[in-house]
Amino acid sequence: MNNPPMTILYSREQIAARIAELARQIDHDYQGRQILMVGVLKGSFLFVADLIRAVQTPVVVDFMRIASYGSETRSSGIIEFRKDLEMSIKGQDVLIVEDIVDSGQTLEALCEKLWQREPASLRVCTLVDKQEARITDVRVDYTGFSMDDGFIVGYGLDWDERYRNLSDIFLVETD
Repeated sequence: MNNPPMTILYSREQIAARIAELARQIDHDYQGRQILMVGVLKGSFLFVADLIRAVQTPVVVDFMRIASYGSETRSSGIIEFRKDLEMSIKGQDVLIVEDIVDSGQTLEALCEKLWQREPASLRVCTLVDKQEARITDVRVDYTGFSMDDGFIVGYGLDWDERYRNLSDIFLVETD
């Protein structure tokens, strides 16, 4: 695969500043409580790492791995749960941390699965929200950036497992 043309959409400085703002919102909303952050692998791992260092609220972290893209630039619509949580979320204040929400199908399936485990609360934080692509009526409580359309890579976001290591988020020209 040759490197496609890409342009910076969100710089590492913009990402860091937005994470600091999100952390302040989360600290305000969870004051006096502990958060169980559920990072959705693989794409969210950098975001989770930076977010847990930015919040002041006590945090416990676990991860799930869900796949719906494969090597394509659009979701296949087929959702596979590949790694489950290692701890109970019953009675916990759970914050799902996603890299990107577009169609909402993956997040909707994840929320349904987690609500069955009886958390005290369940909220969603995403780095990038593509509301224009939304198929479901899934709720996102904390949004880093909103965008209309386009395929992005970097800062954990990948294209067929490549480009996660980029410090900025790039818009890929896929034509």
